[in-house]
Amino acid sequence: MSVENLSTLQTEGVNPETVHIDQISTLEMCTLINSNDQKVPESLVPCLPEIAGAIDALTPRVSRGGRVIYVGAGTSGSQTGTETNKFELARLGILDASEIPPTFAAPRSQFLGLIAGGDEAIRQAQEGAEDDELAGEKTMRALNLNPELDSVIGIASSGRTPYVLGCLAFAKNIGSVTIGVVCTSPSAISLSGNADFVIAPLPGPEVVTGSTRLKAGTVTKLVLNMLSTGTMIRTGKTYGNMVGSLRI
Repeated sequence: MSVENLSTLQTEGVNPETVHIDQISTLEMCTLINSNDQKVPESLVPCLPEIAGAIDALTPRVSRGGRVIYVGAGTSGSQTGTETNKFELARLGILDASEIPPTFAAPRSQFLGLIAGGDEAIRQAQEGAEDDELAGEKTMRALNLNPELDSVIGIASSGRTPYVLGCLAFAKNIGSVTIGVVCTSPSAISLSGNADFVIAPLPGPEVVTGSTRLKAGTVTKLVLNMLSTGTMIRTGKTYGNMVGSLRI
């Protein structure tokens, strides 16, 4: 089976448990959604060694002032878009990056969340932005990455978004630490060799086919939360389990 077919099966396959979800009671519907949601944390278990390795790679760089750059893209209804429901998982990267400075008193410029199409795409998808691999490279060039310090986290549930592939390829080529967060295996990101760490939880088909804001979105948020929180703990930003440098 090709990578393209696997991506379709794992991120947009039809969930056999929910084919009649529009014909059952509201309570049954909620129970079904909840039972599917419970599969999300379980899908992270096989990924924990890779997540731990990524945290250990990020920690010394962040300790020395290196930046962590989250990059991602969603779809805008284009021919090669990666998620049918147009949900941009890149927004989760922007959210995670924005939460680190106020929580751990990190410099605001140290954690950056970027999305294909620029800031306008945060609120409204930009036509074809995610399909431009060269745009990803240009985005990375504009950041003047320091390969000794800066790290790039590419987010794409399908594992094949051209913009994200371009970002990771450029960052890897200059020697930055690169991390891919995907919900398919194998994926174009893993096969490219441009991600030092590929974190690939497989939560299964969505309750509503292709709606990657559900299980894929939830598991992606869990991964990003673990990466950033784990890195902050390892850099000494907590005392025990208490935030030691909370900004008030």
